[in-house]
Amino acid sequence: MSKLKDSLKKVGIHLLLILGATTLIAFLFLKFFLPSYTNHGQTVSIPDLEGFSYEELDSYLGARNLNYEIELDSGFNADLPPLTVLKQLPRAGSQVKSGRKIYITLNSKNAPMIKMPNLVNSQLKNVQEILSNIGLVRGEIKYVPDIGINVVLEQKYRGRNIPEGFELPKGSQIDLVVGDGLGNQILDVPNLIGMDEIDAEFLIIGSGLRMGRLNYVTTDTVPQGTIVRQIPPSGAEVKTGEPIDLWISEIAKQRDF
Repeated sequence: MSKLKDSLKKVGIHLLLILGATTLIAFLFLKFFLPSYTNHGQTVSIPDLEGFSYEELDSYLGARNLNYEIELDSGFNADLPPLTVLKQLPRAGSQVKSGRKIYITLNSKNAPMIKMPNLVNSQLKNVQEILSNIGLVRGEIKYVPDIGINVVLEQKYRGRNIPEGFELPKGSQIDLVVGDGLGNQILDVPNLIGMDEIDAEFLIIGSGLRMGRLNYVTTDTVPQGTIVRQIPPSGAEVKTGEPIDLWISEIAKQRDF
């Protein structure tokens, strides 16, 4: 019986020793080895790399104990040189462990090709948004006589008209030929002297012209509302859409004495 008790006691002591040793090893591993292996508590701040050239990355990141990897998908910005950093992950300012890899997106050497949309007959105010949305730039605007005011008549790239669907490098500048609203048809100004204001306006608009400034002249000899003067004068040659200024009679108010 005593031998059995001695054996059980020895087994218990051995178990306690094993448990103690295991606990000590686990403590030392978690407290010293693991933090040292993972650089626990040692972090670096990710620098802002946007605008850096590809050639600068090795020395700049190497000095900060950081690594990088170039993403296969590139972007394009016409305002930046080729192989310039466009994006990075993690973002600048992130706190990471020493040796962390940063994923880099570079500016492509060649601009992607963009299909030219059809801008002809579009209003100029809409064209800027259309071009911007697809990555093209509005260039020079040339006004020519046409009854369509601010309507695009031609779309040009490097001096040549380009059709819808023509492929251009992203960031290309598109020049526009736009109507000035005056037209190129030559008209004779009708004689409006002696007409009333309503009839004169009807004739002006019907002749392809438009009403200009209205001036009122006080007179006792001409019926009120009668045209007494016009500029340009009757018979003058003008373009479609030109304004006609009118002087209209009004009766002077009589004073009571």
